[in-house]
Amino acid sequence: MSGSRVSKFMTQNAIYIVLVVLVAAISIYSPNFLSMTSFRDILIQSSPRVIIALGSAMILITAGCDLSAGRVVGLTAVVSASLSQLANYPHPFFEQAPNLPTFLPIIIAIAVGACVGLVSGLIVAYLRIVPFIATLGTMVMTYGVCSLYFDMEPNNSQPIGGLRPEFTVFGSGSMDLGFMTIPYIVIIAAVISFIMWIVYNKTVLGKNMFAIGGNAQAAVVSGINVAATLIAIYVIAGALYGVGGILEAARTGGATNNYGNMYELDAIAAAVVGGVSITGGVGTVPGIIAGVLIFTVINYGLTFVGMGPYWQLIIKGLIIVVAVAVDVRKYLARK
Repeated sequence: MSGSRVSKFMTQNAIYIVLVVLVAAISIYSPNFLSMTSFRDILIQSSPRVIIALGSAMILITAGCDLSAGRVVGLTAVVSASLSQLANYPHPFFEQAPNLPTFLPIIIAIAVGACVGLVSGLIVAYLRIVPFIATLGTMVMTYGVCSLYFDMEPNNSQPIGGLRPEFTVFGSGSMDLGFMTIPYIVIIAAVISFIMWIVYNKTVLGKNMFAIGGNAQAAVVSGINVAATLIAIYVIAGALYGVGGILEAARTGGATNNYGNMYELDAIAAAVVGGVSITGGVGTVPGIIAGVLIFTVINYGLTFVGMGPYWQLIIKGLIIVVAVAVDVRKYLARK
């Protein structure tokens, strides 16, 4: 293989090479890291974040930025958990609440996430407010709504617990295949990732999304309804945050109004590290998944070898800076 081909291969697959090198380095330091338990834990922790990042990346691809993702995760986690408690739980969120079918809290939480996305999309599309500022506003409002809901009588801001097994099974249950078990949360993330790959690559919405991110004015001239497309993207992103919130509540068996704190930054960082351009118009689903896995491996792996959380933040920050620097250089080269 010639030097130019090697260079091209390294450039096109850099994110996957980094992931392999990271796993190898941690495994050399601590061979016990290479185990099915570690692999399973990394996938379980990554699954909700992959779904959240796929939604956040859609907005990044349109050259926007969504700061509300984490707070939508928190709101939908609280809503779904509050409607999924055991009927005989001693500290119910709702007194004498009916035992709702499991699917109903899930649908309600996803709808709540989609509604927040709709608000953000309308502000961006019709008020023409910069997405960073628009979603900063919806982030603050969402946290306020979540905190008011969480503080209602008789809960009074107490952590929500006692969730029904039919609900928590989505976060902690597994499918037994005989020779191995696959967590439901991983299956859900894989199915949604496949659906989003189709949306990104095989639908008119996906093509319009990349067109808007590449050149919004050219998209308008070519006949794309930019406002409607942006609203649809923000709604889908909000629904994905809702799914992420549901899975976080199911995985941990409870929720508080602080769930999802800073998840928006993790989602943006994972997307950028995974190859989504901050200037818009570029991004792939496999790259986004790899970006999430890299940060999960950092969190899990460095904790596994005994490295403190503050060092982990420094390493994550360096990775983000390098990824953005590389993206900016690519953008300048294209110009």
